[in-house]
Amino acid sequence: QVQLVESGGGLVQAGGSLRLSCAASGSIISLNVMGWYCQAPGEERELVALISSDGGTNYLDSVKGRFAISRGNAKNTVYLQMNSLKPEDTDGYYCYGRRANKYWGQGTQVTVSS
Repeated sequence: QVQLVESGGGLVQAGGSLRLSCAASGSIISLNVMGWYCQAPGEERELVALISSDGGTNYLDSVKGRFAISRGNAKNTVYLQMNSLKPEDTDGYYCYGRRANKYWGQGTQVTVSS
């Protein structure tokens, strides 16, 4: 069983930066794809950024040029550097991992004040 644990969320002013981190534990399998989704209360979860094991990335259009996803040297770690944050980036952010199955973290809140 894989557990994903996020950290790094918080409250920041518009224009500021945050770095989200996610680490997997509980299994020795390597996750082929890792990434981040966001979700507001009552809305569907939406892809923010994904990174594959070969380094390929995919971003939500509204975060291109502001957010950068990367994988850590430790197995099954992923980061999301969030720059030039906007109030509309306010959401819960969830770590995602996939190999044969899909795995989710519990989420970390990002709040951007205007």
